[in-house]
Formats: sequence, structure tokens, C-alpha cells
Amino acid sequence: MSPVLGELLSRSQAILLDFDGPVCSIFGGYPAPMVAAELLNLVESRGVDLTDDIRDEADPMEVLRWSATLGKPELLREVEDGLCRAELLAAQSAIPAPYGREVIVAARDAGRPVAIVSNNSAGAIDAYLVKHRLAGHIAYIAGRAYTQPERMKPNPEPLWRAATAIDVEPAGCVLVGDSLFDIEGAQAAGVPVIAYANKPPKIERFTNASADVVITSMGDIALALLALNGR
Repeated sequence: MSPVLGELLSRSQAILLDFDGPVCSIFGGYPAPMVAAELLNLVESRGVDLTDDIRDEADPMEVLRWSATLGKPELLREVEDGLCRAELLAAQSAIPAPYGREVIVAARDAGRPVAIVSNNSAGAIDAYLVKHRLAGHIAYIAGRAYTQPERMKPNPEPLWRAATAIDVEPAGCVLVGDSLFDIEGAQAAGVPVIAYANKPPKIERFTNASADVVITSMGDIALALLALNGR
């Protein structure tokens, strides 16, 4: 275990977790490219011509962001609602992240409230947590703001929202995330960040982005939290 990781967690008063990655792979059983294609089909069926830069987009979140640029509020709501429905369905077949559950339980045992800060919808996050008997361990869910994709990470707003909800200053929290958006959002919010490189290419990418510490297993966090709890 990295001494930096241990020191960072010992100073923390709360743990903020990104959802898709550190907690689970939400689209593990309902692939994200399929969801993105369905949303693009919806947009196209409403008479909107798809541009070359969005036609083959495989990330449903990017389809949502693009939909917000069309100047069609009703269509944006349709896309948002379609994505929320897809996420709720995906939550039922989501694949738990290795040691994600252990991190949540160990954080609570170590006296650190846990909040989820995610670009996914709060309803889908809650559905997953209930299914996996984790809802009682989570103090707050800062999910995607409805039809306002500009408020998704890397915007720091959801991190500030979570910190306020659990009554901890941003600097007293630590975010665990697996994307550059997580790192950028945390840095903008004044929140220390543990970058979870769940794929080898991310290690250099996250190091170059100046994450406070880079890990390759959520198990490292679980062990560090257990040490804080005297186990």
C-alpha cells in the first residue's frame, strides 16, 4: 500500500465515490454502445440529422451532452428520460467492481461517511445499491442533474453538492474516480483525488493529470481504511 494513500485517507473526513468504475460497471450487462445507439436512433427519429462526430459515439453521456447543444428542450428531455430508463435497466445487470463493496463498508467502519458523486442518474445508483444491500451504507447520492448535462463532472458542482449534504468541507473529503473528468472535477472543487486506474493505459494518463495518488485496485483503499479502523 502506498504511504501517500494511507496519509490521504487518514486525513480524510469523508469518502466520495464515483459510481461507474469504483463501485460497479453499470453497463456491464447492457453495453454502453448499445444504449448510445438507441439514444441516437431516438434523436434521428425526431428529424435531427446526426453529425459525423456524433454518429458513431459509443458513450451515452456524450450523446446526452450533444443533445443539449441542439436547442431543443423537449428532445433533450426525451433523451434524458431514455437514458434514465436505460440506466435503471442496466443497474439490474451491473457488474460489481472488485473490492468496491469492501471499500464502502470499511469507510463506514472507519467513521467516514460515504457519498456517491456520479454522472449517472440517482435513480439507477439507488437501484443498484438496494439490489446489492449497500443503500444503508451511503450517506448521500449526487447524481446527474436532470436535463442539465453541463453540471456533470468535470463541473465541480456535484462534488460541492455532496460535500454540503454530508456537512464536510471539500478539502476534508477525498474522491475516488476512474476518469480524467473525475480528476478535473475534484481539482476544481478543491477535493483531493485518488485515481483508480482500472485499465493499464490510465496509469500514465492519471499520473500526468496530477492525481494525488494513482491506484490499480480498490483493494488498496479497503486495506488502508481497515488499518485506520485498527484491523
